[in-house]
Amino acid sequence: MSQIDIVVLGAGVSGLTSALLLSRNPRYNVTVIAKHLPGDWDINYASPWAGAIFLPFSAAEDSRSRRWEASTWPVLSGLAARAPQAGIHYQGTSLCRSLYTPKKQQFLYSRSQNRTEHSSTLFKIIKNDPSLPTNVSHSTTFTSVCINPALYLPYLQSQCLRNGVSFKRHAISHIAELTSLHATGRPATVLVNCSGLLASALGGVEDETVVPARGQTVLVRQEADRVVTCAGTDDADDELVYVMQRAAGGGTILGGSYQVGNSSPDPDPELAKRIMRRCIALCPSLVGNRDVSIEALDVVRHGVGLRPSRKGGVRLEKEMLLGGGAVVVHNYGHGGEGYQISWGCAGDVVGLVDGIMEEGWVVQAGRRVRARL
Repeated sequence: MSQIDIVVLGAGVSGLTSALLLSRNPRYNVTVIAKHLPGDWDINYASPWAGAIFLPFSAAEDSRSRRWEASTWPVLSGLAARAPQAGIHYQGTSLCRSLYTPKKQQFLYSRSQNRTEHSSTLFKIIKNDPSLPTNVSHSTTFTSVCINPALYLPYLQSQCLRNGVSFKRHAISHIAELTSLHATGRPATVLVNCSGLLASALGGVEDETVVPARGQTVLVRQEADRVVTCAGTDDADDELVYVMQRAAGGGTILGGSYQVGNSSPDPDPELAKRIMRRCIALCPSLVGNRDVSIEALDVVRHGVGLRPSRKGGVRLEKEMLLGGGAVVVHNYGHGGEGYQISWGCAGDVVGLVDGIMEEGWVVQAGRRVRARL
């Protein structure tokens, strides 16, 4: 059997997971092309800035996201149990509803109440939890996993390398450029577009529905006794509250914001103060349950990242590249769900690529020809 040359664009969690699953097929020769790779810090490279945790998130009517979450949870849970080098650990989690939560932000809490099938080993709704602030009316508790991206992204890359995936640091302006960037020097047959926010400006894609959703966080050295998050705040509709302790000494992430259309790269000092005040109030164990100010927090850094949000949700489909140069499989627009649907989306990418091969069509020397299967 001849090998199929595949280029994956992007080395965030979606690109790396897609490349890893594709590389498990010995017929697929995979090259990853990316401007940013694990270890980089850039506002447009969203994955390192993520919380990142598995939370019940998809709406009941969103069957795709529910299926992707259901496929992703067993993998992340298995890594937490058996692969400490991946930087994932189990965490008790409290998802709270504030008395002051705006109605449009209550969706996170309401969606959590019927999501027991794959995200919890202990799941219950608690009213008037004495361990939470008085402005919290209800909380949903369960066991989830929290991911340290500083370890997990290099772990995914290392697994790709182990399977023979090649990596090239390269910036492109048009998706057609990928056809000539495979590590073998041969024209690529299939392109997998995991470009995230770049999809809005990338020639040949130019998806105007992709917009940044700015997230601001504070990383502190203190440890939290659990993950705590609240669906909304009484400060602003586009601000959030979450406390997430990362695995393996990765510190605790305090957040946050979800500012759609805002791409400002600089941390807002006033927002940072509100984040820290809210997180201390929601999780007093951060400061030893003492009545202290935000100066008690030992700050490692302030961060800003841009989530690749997309109106209409994730784009996951195939199309012929204009001019017949290759087949493109799109996998972008994950917003704040990238980690928790990563394996499910990557599985669908593999399914689409397998389908392209089963249909018997590949591209050679710019011509669409019948594949030799």
